[in-house]
Amino acid sequence: MAVYEYQAIAKTGKRINGVIDADSPAAARRKLRDLNMFPTNVAESFSKAQGQAQARRAGIGRVSMHDVSLMTRQLAVLLQAGMPLVESLSALIEQTPNARLQKIVYDVRGKVNEGMRLSDALAAHKRVFSELYINMVGAGEASGALEQVLFRLADIQERQVKLMRRVQKSLAYPILMAIVGVGVVSFLMVFIVPMLTEMFMRQERELPAITMLLINISEWVGDYWFLLIAVAIMAVVLWRIWVKRPAGRMKWDRLKLRLPLYGPLYIKLIAGRLSRTMGTMLSSGLTMMTALEVVKSVVGNRVIEEAMDNVKAEVRRGKDLAIPLRELNVFPPMMLSMIELGQRSGELENMLIKVADTYDDDVEITVEALVGLLEPIMILLMAVFVGFLVVAMLLPILDLSSGF
Repeated sequence: MAVYEYQAIAKTGKRINGVIDADSPAAARRKLRDLNMFPTNVAESFSKAQGQAQARRAGIGRVSMHDVSLMTRQLAVLLQAGMPLVESLSALIEQTPNARLQKIVYDVRGKVNEGMRLSDALAAHKRVFSELYINMVGAGEASGALEQVLFRLADIQERQVKLMRRVQKSLAYPILMAIVGVGVVSFLMVFIVPMLTEMFMRQERELPAITMLLINISEWVGDYWFLLIAVAIMAVVLWRIWVKRPAGRMKWDRLKLRLPLYGPLYIKLIAGRLSRTMGTMLSSGLTMMTALEVVKSVVGNRVIEEAMDNVKAEVRRGKDLAIPLRELNVFPPMMLSMIELGQRSGELENMLIKVADTYDDDVEITVEALVGLLEPIMILLMAVFVGFLVVAMLLPILDLSSGF
């Protein structure tokens, strides 16, 4: 199906410009007539084939959160300036560099131009727009404050992108060190150690136990390196298959909550995500029950997702939100205390946002601390191995020199 730009005359005599989805120009004209409009010009503006070709030229096969947050903020600015929604979407098409997202905006604009609500048009692209995004846009349309809701959505996504990039930046150096370390060790074990081994064997002397251990390890790695790679790949494949199954995913998510060091960090990440989502939705005019339902889709942990069903049921019976959350024995006490304070003071939305800000900052600081701890550990491990290698090689060399 293609998208056509049209010029038409309405029943009132007013000239109208817009876009419409249709299989052909004739079908587009029929659609316009069914809408009581007389088309004067219909021209194809964006087809599926064109979208795929642009995507291939741009080399982009996915839409990142950064792309969506940028588009969201641009749309909010255009609406705040007083531009109608359809014209704002038309302007977005020209400003969007991602070819796939550009095609999605074309489709959304066409549906909105036909009379569909923006949230319903976005719901046709759930792989790009989350349940949180769609529900908040719907709340903004219902309350007449769409641009304010879009600004809030852009803020949420930008904070998530910023946090993700900081974590990735913190982990980049240790990962690089690990890759270089494994590469150096593999090179020594496969190429250097066998050369020295051959020299030692020609002397026909008894070698120290530590040297024999190094030689045996080197020979085993040299003979079975392909088996090591195959086992590693097979382990990753089997793990992915296991995690995709409901029972496996449940066990894996439960394990992540209990892991030392990582578990508390993971819980703080979930607490921040849950608090920010709920706070933003409540401040946008959505009800507590709707917010609890949407929160399930952004938690990212099956154990907590199932537990949130019980929380929702208890809140429906009239309990305060903090009570069933406390019964889960998962979330940090500070988060629960701040929620209780927010409910008593009538400022639950603002308190949830403060909780999210606190835990987002805490996650960033914790990650940096763990990375700072990881670096000396990796250096120590490398030093131990290099020391082992040096001793194993020097002992027979010293023994040979003492024989002269």
